[in-house]
Amino acid sequence: MSADKTPPRARILVVDDESSARSALTELLRDENFEVQSAGDGFKALGRLDNFTPDVVITDLKMPGMNGIALMEKVRERLPEVPVVVMTAFGTVESAVEAIQQGADDYLTKPLHLGQLLVVVERVLGHRALKDEAKRLRDELARRDEGESEEGFDGMVGRSRAFRDMMSLVEQVAGSDASVLLVGENGTGKESVGRLMHDLSKRKEAPFVAIHCASMSAEMLDRELFGYEAGAFAGASEQRDGRLMQANGGTLFLDEVADLPAAIQAKILCALQDGTIERIGGSEPIAIDLRLIAASERELHDEVQAGRFREDLFYRLNVISIRVPTLRERRDDIPLLAMHFLKHHGRANDKSFQGFTERALGVLLNFDWPGNITQLENCIERAVVLARGDEIEPRELPRELMTSGRSGNEMPLVPGASLRELERYAILKTLEHVGGSTSKAARMLGISPRKIQYRLNEYREEDASSVPPRRGTAARN
Repeated sequence: MSADKTPPRARILVVDDESSARSALTELLRDENFEVQSAGDGFKALGRLDNFTPDVVITDLKMPGMNGIALMEKVRERLPEVPVVVMTAFGTVESAVEAIQQGADDYLTKPLHLGQLLVVVERVLGHRALKDEAKRLRDELARRDEGESEEGFDGMVGRSRAFRDMMSLVEQVAGSDASVLLVGENGTGKESVGRLMHDLSKRKEAPFVAIHCASMSAEMLDRELFGYEAGAFAGASEQRDGRLMQANGGTLFLDEVADLPAAIQAKILCALQDGTIERIGGSEPIAIDLRLIAASERELHDEVQAGRFREDLFYRLNVISIRVPTLRERRDDIPLLAMHFLKHHGRANDKSFQGFTERALGVLLNFDWPGNITQLENCIERAVVLARGDEIEPRELPRELMTSGRSGNEMPLVPGASLRELERYAILKTLEHVGGSTSKAARMLGISPRKIQYRLNEYREEDASSVPPRRGTAARN
């Protein structure tokens, strides 16, 4: 079956002093429709640049005469826009991280994995787009006035589809008094969303009061929420209003509401139903008028099914449910958020920045951010403190940003496996990862959806034609 007659996807220069590794990598890339030239050392590689302008350079890190870092520096002098990927032996990832901190765009570990190879190549091929984005953001930052009101929204900035969909719903329901349940991972900014809803509501002149339900014992939470009369318990020397009273006329934000003890759940339900509360030790009902916004990292419906959360309270809280997207789902917002935090923490530390280098921005975009916006802000604050110039460099970012998710140990190794086997494994594993979407898998692998469909039909025919071993006969390995 002949390959599609399409132009090469990109031009790649492979540099490795091990001839077998160099040949294997060259063939892998050519089979994926890349135009490839190779060189056995750094000096020959520089000679290739006289008549071959690559879109990507892939070089071994440890080579005699001129190592990968030295070659990278020479390439940068002649072709400053060309991304460089370094290869290092498995178990020496520390060296690859050092290379990234010195300016490499990405790294690969040997023995190479086909899936890892294609993902990394496609990632660095977007390097010029990242540079354009970094320049655009620097220009945008320069145009903005220092006192812009954006700061008042505590990082609520973005333009991704996921962010805009959420904000559209927030704006739609902010003016009502309906209870709202915000669901999202830790660090996604649920409290910021709740505060924004308050700021956009008719209650904006009244208090916004937040309490974290998972950080206190049941007894302490009871006192904090409902207040107490003087003499209600040992140490209660004077009357104190609880958070419900403090939020009267405004908004009460219950963070991690799934962690409310059962007794407190019952008291909050009564307060919502009756519109009154009683202080601990008191007997007179006190009228309250507030809007309740609750937030949970866990799905409350699942907590109800497990018997850990009252169903009637769930329906009271879940009048309107808004899902706060993860940073992984709003990856397009990472540069804008990073610039927002850079400006904020730069001012707090009496520093001024142009922005991020394209490689630092690439590191931020390639990380999955399990801690979401909170983790991103902490990362930028750290970089601001450590920064030595007017741009944030990769060396000023946490090292885990450059190593997370790169082990690739689920993929088969190149030695001993045919290219056909590697391609099948990569396609099937990627389809599994993206839930069967051929378009998403195609983007990750850097091939066309049509090619994936074609290969899947081939695999079905191969599997259907395979004959199982007869009963009593050992199957071949």
